[in-house]
Amino acid sequence: MFGRSRSWVGGGQGKSKSIHSLDHLKYMYHVLTKNTTVTDHNRNLLVETIRSITEILIWGDQNDSSVFDFFLEKNMFAFFLNILRQKSGRYVCVQLLQTLNILFENISHETSLYYLLSNNHVNSIIVHKFDFSDEEIMAYYISFLKTLSLKLNNHTVHFFYNEHTNDFALYTEAIKFFNHPESMVRIAVRTITLNVYKDVRMCIDLWDTVFLMRKVSLDNQHMLHYIRDKTAVPYFSNLVWFIGSHVIELDKCVQTDEEHRNRGKLSDLVAEHLDHLHYLNDILIINCEFLNDVLTDHLLNRLFLPLYVYSLVNHEQAKLLPLVPRHATCPSLHLSTKLLSQTEDRKISPQVSLYLLSQVFLIIHYQPLVHSLADVILNGDLSVFSAQAEQDVQKSCKHG
Repeated sequence: MFGRSRSWVGGGQGKSKSIHSLDHLKYMYHVLTKNTTVTDHNRNLLVETIRSITEILIWGDQNDSSVFDFFLEKNMFAFFLNILRQKSGRYVCVQLLQTLNILFENISHETSLYYLLSNNHVNSIIVHKFDFSDEEIMAYYISFLKTLSLKLNNHTVHFFYNEHTNDFALYTEAIKFFNHPESMVRIAVRTITLNVYKDVRMCIDLWDTVFLMRKVSLDNQHMLHYIRDKTAVPYFSNLVWFIGSHVIELDKCVQTDEEHRNRGKLSDLVAEHLDHLHYLNDILIINCEFLNDVLTDHLLNRLFLPLYVYSLVNHEQAKLLPLVPRHATCPSLHLSTKLLSQTEDRKISPQVSLYLLSQVFLIIHYQPLVHSLADVILNGDLSVFSAQAEQDVQKSCKHG
């Protein structure tokens, strides 16, 4: 990957090796200072200048640390951001995103990476209002975010999480595209979130270690609370809703395709759903407790039980399911009946339900979730319903 990208930036073997030097970087800096405003006449020059700077930085990462000293001293990343903010057209945006992606993909030394991530310029690029209706810009942007997510670790995470604004732009901007119509974008978002969650887990492990030494990082504490309270709940809620809607579409395809004319579409829908389950399992096996608690609650109470399990029983059968003991304060209300009535319009065929449940048990390996789901199916045990469902019941009792 390094060799392929580097040869692309270099533009071929014919280029003189003299461009790989601090002196040439200084010359490129001079070009930027003389062309601070993007025009039709200097647009190509600026794009080539940015490419040359990227090539020098990649070379300097391996050969000459003074290159990054100069880059940081002159705050050259600010020029990139200035060019981007001038709304200089899709060509410049595409080339800039492509070049930045190559740069971060090929930087190997952490000190060089720290230089690039300092001054918050990367976060400013992440939150820039690109024209995401342009497929090429969207593709390079999400690829850039994925590359950045691969650089996350205990030492770099504080560059991405801003405690003062309480924002984690790399994560929050990525999850906005979780249901993007382009599958490659959705896959990239899953990769980014998994990389963030893995880093969260590493931070927790480190936190547990340094806590014993009484050196707890406040930045990491705030980041963990932010991930849990501000993003995990709404993201998992939207994700589960999206998966549920996809299941409804899959079921409709089965019900309306009696002559098997849409096998291709059905195969695609099934493959996509299995991808969803593998993604959910990937999150759960990271074994980040607070994330697993939130995700398990949403999966059980908003997808597996009300859509999959309740599609296997009719309204009268649901009444026969045992009441949850902890809801004895409201004995007149059957929790199962209440939830069934709320999801009556989102039922699927029993055949599809059984197939989907079988895939859940095959793919999901998180035991607390699997055991709770199995208890409901085999024993009619509804005690796995979350506190949110309990609150709904208590609220109904008060207004009853």
